[in-house]
Amino acid sequence: MVGSFGSSAGTYVYASEECVQHDPRKIAIALERAPHNELIRAPGGRQFTLRYVDGASEGALAALLACAAPAGTPVAADPESLSVLALAERIAASDIPVLINGPTGTGKEVLSRFIHDRSRRADKPFIAINCAAMPETMLEALLFGHQKGAFTGANAASEGFFRAADGGTLLLDEIAEMPISLQAKLLRALQEGEVLPLGATQPVKVDVRVIACANRDLPLEVEEGRFRADLYYRLNVFPLSLGALCERPEDIAPLAFAMMLRHVPRGMNTPWISDAAITLLAQHTWPGNVRELENVVRRALLLAGDAPEILPQHIVFDRPARLVTDRNGAQAAPMPGTVTPINPAVPAAPAEIVADDMGASGAKLSNIVQISEARAILATLEACGGSRVAAARQLGISERTLRYRLASFREAGIAVAGGRR
Repeated sequence: MVGSFGSSAGTYVYASEECVQHDPRKIAIALERAPHNELIRAPGGRQFTLRYVDGASEGALAALLACAAPAGTPVAADPESLSVLALAERIAASDIPVLINGPTGTGKEVLSRFIHDRSRRADKPFIAINCAAMPETMLEALLFGHQKGAFTGANAASEGFFRAADGGTLLLDEIAEMPISLQAKLLRALQEGEVLPLGATQPVKVDVRVIACANRDLPLEVEEGRFRADLYYRLNVFPLSLGALCERPEDIAPLAFAMMLRHVPRGMNTPWISDAAITLLAQHTWPGNVRELENVVRRALLLAGDAPEILPQHIVFDRPARLVTDRNGAQAAPMPGTVTPINPAVPAAPAEIVADDMGASGAKLSNIVQISEARAILATLEACGGSRVAAARQLGISERTLRYRLASFREAGIAVAGGRR
């Protein structure tokens, strides 16, 4: 349902969640008929003050989409994204395994939670684990549990993630990073609905829906022997694919407004994102996808301060921003060109600016170490012709660790080539 109504406080435009998720263009009709300089308000008191000339402008529609979507649910306006959400809602009604594929930072976990929240398991646990972030030697015990004394240091029994998620949903993120020796045990858990804890002699029945996510080409992983074909086909009952953010540009503005609502400090007015700022966001390639957009929005909120509007000078991509001081000592709004680059492909700032950033602004040692690590890894990868194996050998780390580091760089918004094996 879409409509507008008047009150002593002004004119409001409202839309139901169903309309927002499945037919967002209808909202534009209400906006075209509504007076200018009104408020967009959603249940719970969240609101934006509108400042637009065209009632059906992209910013107005995006703000309405963001307001009407419940916190933590996907926000989408792009036709491809809306199609994926419609499929996900159908999938939620069943218990079949789901495989979600897409680049890092595209919102695979948010989509997984969306499926869980609309399923019969919604009141049961939703547990998300990242297979790449856990030690290979401990992953089996963490997934399936273990008995007391099953291995050195097992001073107490543990139920494991499968049993902790009993009745609910278990999300296995970055499933391609799971050791192939453990994949057979996961396959058995999926087929038989039971797990065998380490040190136990009897399997334990579990009722768990598994959603797996991957940011790599699993058919290629199967072809090259790094992923079991039988497990792939067991998980791939209903595949969903999330494209990179740059491939669904109509999602950018609604997502930016939703993140603005999420991160604006309590008690502060929510600033409006200007049309010029939206245009700038739409022109970016978003190598870090939705996670990078969230970083940019949080940065813009900080840089805008109490300003009623987010302007292009508040938008800073890919690099740590610093406030620029004019000759009179006054702080000016930071411009995208006056920042210290992280990506070694970007020309370095003058030495005196870098020194000022590290000294006067009190840069943390951990940040300096992270920047140095990123530069060293990317430079080594380039020197090795993009070969991850050669670069990992030269750096003295495993290829798996290198892949994880590269993924974290992409999440931070650093443009990183995928490299070859």
